[in-house]
Amino acid sequence: MLEKIGLIEALGLLPLDRTAREARIALLGDGQTPKSRFDLSSLRQLQPRYSVPLWLGRAPHGRLVPITNLFNHRQPPPELGWSVRVTDVRDFRGGTNSYDSHNGTDFAVPPGTTVVAAAPATVLRISSEFHRGGRKVFLDHGRGLATSYNHLARFLVRPGQRVARGEPIAISGYSGIDALVGFPWTPPHVHFNVWLNGEYVDPFSCEGSTPALWRTGNAPVPSSDHHDHALEPTAWDERVLDAIVAACEHAPTRAELESAPTTIERAGAALMHLNYFPTRFGSRARALRASLYPTHFAREPRLDLPFARRDYDGVHFPDR
Repeated sequence: MLEKIGLIEALGLLPLDRTAREARIALLGDGQTPKSRFDLSSLRQLQPRYSVPLWLGRAPHGRLVPITNLFNHRQPPPELGWSVRVTDVRDFRGGTNSYDSHNGTDFAVPPGTTVVAAAPATVLRISSEFHRGGRKVFLDHGRGLATSYNHLARFLVRPGQRVARGEPIAISGYSGIDALVGFPWTPPHVHFNVWLNGEYVDPFSCEGSTPALWRTGNAPVPSSDHHDHALEPTAWDERVLDAIVAACEHAPTRAELESAPTTIERAGAALMHLNYFPTRFGSRARALRASLYPTHFAREPRLDLPFARRDYDGVHFPDR
């Protein structure tokens, strides 16, 4: 069942002045944010076989969610800028279903799809950065695990709120500059990030490697248990947060971190900015990411597909 949303809301274009400023940073960079990199290989993101039916509200694989990009295990250094080029990519299956800087999993769904919590969580942050994933919800699942849900149209939660496994947190869209640049030929999707101990990780498991973070291995499915609230809240280290703020070299970001009204929101802002805009911090701050957590946590199968069981049964891996 799709929620009715307009194109302006789906693309996250308002407010226009902020959207224009952030789009400029994505394309041209600024003193502490390298510009994005793209070339002819970036045209691989144009996938009309998926984008056209999805924008029309149809699911091209029925009750299976197509994954249009997987986590790239050969990402370039962030100092080189966000790269949508395809020069050195390897997904968990050994294929090339990704692009250079892709650090998450893209689930292609029609705008208006309900997005749910992949595991019990506390809402860390809701925000909109047009140049990095549009409207986003960040969740803390405890034990070093956090997730974010990008390219959203509408938020259904607030910072500090506790949510159960499978509880609705947002309505999908395709907000962010990549949608605007590629519309209508790039598929609308939810870009799903996973962090463990403050670092980007692939929730899928490479063969013979560490365990998948999905509860059903490399074949994630929606949860049927909406009463699962079990959560070990994170005890954020205030001294580490202070050190991260002190190491921020980008004045607007530092002001945001300093003005966060609660520890949870401060931690959410720190985690987001450190991972989405690492070049705005000194090397010491980036080294402190793992220290945000009281201990180092191992990979555990804890996540489910972030969509409702009424809408989907599993995933589809396109060949590429």
